[in-house]
Amino acid sequence: MSLWHLMFSFLIVFAVVHSANGIDEISVTTAGTWPVERLKSEIPDFRVDDETAPIQSLIYEGEEINGEGTEVFGFYASPKTLGRKSTDETFPGIVLIHGGGGTAFADWVWLWANQGYAAIAMDLGGRRPPAPQYDDDGNLKPHTSHGRETRSRLAKGGVPDDHNHKFGSIGGAIEDDWPYHAVANVMRAHTLLRSFPEVDADRTAVTGISWGGYTTCLVASHDDRFKAAVPVYGCGFLHEGESVQKPAIDNLGDRRAAWVAAYDPGSHLAKCSIPTLWVNGTHDVHYVLDSYAKSYVKVTGPRTIRIQPKMPHGHTSGWQPKEIQIYIDSILRNGTPLAQVGTMTVDNDGTVSVPFKSATEILNAKLHYTTETGLRSKRSWESLDCKIGDNRVTATGLPAEANTWVVTLTDSRDAMVSSEVGLR
Repeated sequence: MSLWHLMFSFLIVFAVVHSANGIDEISVTTAGTWPVERLKSEIPDFRVDDETAPIQSLIYEGEEINGEGTEVFGFYASPKTLGRKSTDETFPGIVLIHGGGGTAFADWVWLWANQGYAAIAMDLGGRRPPAPQYDDDGNLKPHTSHGRETRSRLAKGGVPDDHNHKFGSIGGAIEDDWPYHAVANVMRAHTLLRSFPEVDADRTAVTGISWGGYTTCLVASHDDRFKAAVPVYGCGFLHEGESVQKPAIDNLGDRRAAWVAAYDPGSHLAKCSIPTLWVNGTHDVHYVLDSYAKSYVKVTGPRTIRIQPKMPHGHTSGWQPKEIQIYIDSILRNGTPLAQVGTMTVDNDGTVSVPFKSATEILNAKLHYTTETGLRSKRSWESLDCKIGDNRVTATGLPAEANTWVVTLTDSRDAMVSSEVGLR
């Protein structure tokens, strides 16, 4: 790469902000930075297809590309749109970020609206899924937006979420960088959500699945208006370990370091000070445990972890865990929190001990471990029962050759949390 190309990869784009008195300020946007204050304060224009619909289809103003406007499709629903609450009530809000191959899912919005939240889910690839369908009782017919072939491209859809725009565009202006636009358009959705009169702007959370979890990590590192964040599967350090994204990053060659610095969440998570719940599985091939462990330790805010043995990877699997709502309820609605897990210790004799605090009774605890090598997604794991004592669970028998392990604790609600991941 020439020196000019290297310099061009960090091209500075000047956006001049005007007021009635002329130029107020000049904001500088480079790859890996976002105009956070503008995205927080600028409420995007939007339009709604049918304001009487239980789940509203809306299109809002997206981030510009080379001075040209873009549009983002979203589904929005709340207890008010469902006709289940009076118009003078306010609700906590939640932003829902889909993963690769996904879209704005009406099912996901429906789920949260029925639990008392104002929910918005957007399509970050410039598409529009079909309108929701309902049965004779007014209940949502599931999976109407799940088929990729059912979605249509918006005329002003902006940057697509394909492989090249996620990775290969690095090295020029941010205009064609999907990670930049994904974060910016999620923040725009958050600003829009907070502007709705039925939404309590001081009680909002964000959760995302897979690439949406990746985006959640970036958003939570920049948008401190959220009170909680739940990245599911997604994490940083994708350029290390066995992540399926690593080959694409390695193939960037002399642009690899620029992508990592700009768009790998590991380069940003130290700025995340809001409470986070980290949800993943032991065998995930997309966001592997060693990269995952490096990610959650970077955040400066409180963190809770839920590592499920062999958790399937997918949108429905990613929004099903009950712990996600319990966690967000505990922060936004003063609900009973998940158990708090302290620092795990391992003695020389293989005794594993994990302290905890819990408002609910812990009924089950297990130590899960593997001694196998090779791809983490292919290793077999073993499990041992833990002894539950006063604010501590203990297991004996962790083999000396174990290289990865985790302790899970399950309470009387069947809600599970885990220790941090042990690695050696």
